[in-house]
Amino acid sequence: MNTLCRGAPLLAWLAGCALPLAAAEPLYVKNLSPVTGLFGLPSQRSASSQDPGSLGLALHSGVANNYVLDANSREYLNLDGETLRVALELRYGLAQDWDLQLEVPWLDQSGGQLDGLIDNWHDLWGMPDGGRSQVPRDLLDYRYASSSAPGFLLEDDGSGPGDVSLALNFAFFRDEDAAVSVALGYKWGVGDEDKFLGSGADDIFVALRFSGDHRSDLPLRWHGQAGYLRAGDSDLLEDIQRQDLWFAGLALDWMVAERWSLLVQLDGNAAPTKSDITALGDAAATLTGGVRWRFAPAWSADASVVEDIVVETAADVTFQLSLRYQPE
Repeated sequence: MNTLCRGAPLLAWLAGCALPLAAAEPLYVKNLSPVTGLFGLPSQRSASSQDPGSLGLALHSGVANNYVLDANSREYLNLDGETLRVALELRYGLAQDWDLQLEVPWLDQSGGQLDGLIDNWHDLWGMPDGGRSQVPRDLLDYRYASSSAPGFLLEDDGSGPGDVSLALNFAFFRDEDAAVSVALGYKWGVGDEDKFLGSGADDIFVALRFSGDHRSDLPLRWHGQAGYLRAGDSDLLEDIQRQDLWFAGLALDWMVAERWSLLVQLDGNAAPTKSDITALGDAAATLTGGVRWRFAPAWSADASVVEDIVVETAADVTFQLSLRYQPE
């Protein structure tokens, strides 16, 4: 390999060299709607595996503001609050094409501090706000009542560890430009379900992922995933819970400068319940835009904003930051 191919990612691409798969990752995105966020739906990741014997790590944070008030003849739902989630992610290369991924989250459910900012944003542009400006700001109130299910209620702030997950990833195809992998993951229900820190049950998932160059005149890389999750029985949802959930996503990383990338990403998942209320019973879709700064060898930082493009199926808005270390 020549010296230029070992250099900065953009310069290497301009010289016609294949970029290392580890140089690009999709954004770390979680659906932090209070109910959907209980389950172990995995975020997108690169299909490439961690090098044998190496350890990669990342710290992800997200704050999501939620407001939903909906009802029908049989059900009533109010989701008013803010979710803060911080997760430590570790990846260890077991062998060629194999790695383990551990994720340990910490969550805080509270009234939050973003209601005023979001109300002012809606007012500035004359946007509808779904009635959120008519209720007290920075209030925590998650409640669901039904004629056929026990329902749930959370009004007191709470924080603590969330549900821990572990996944085994195998890149069964790879070349200089692309990789395809399969992952098998397990989530332990160790978070306190009464405080909406976890589902109170174990989940298992399988995911198929790909990463590859766009092969165009631009330094673009695509990522995608599709998978299935079998959710354990959650006492919070009981009779309305769905246990067979799909998830999928597609991401684009455009390296616009030697150290900078612009990223856009779509993510979706099945509805977590059999409710007739949109926020609980409709499939979710989110659109995320972000920027990545590779500020030092092996280090990068992401900032992104997540919007619910299928309204009410995810948080109104989620602000995210990630810090990654990936040894070269």
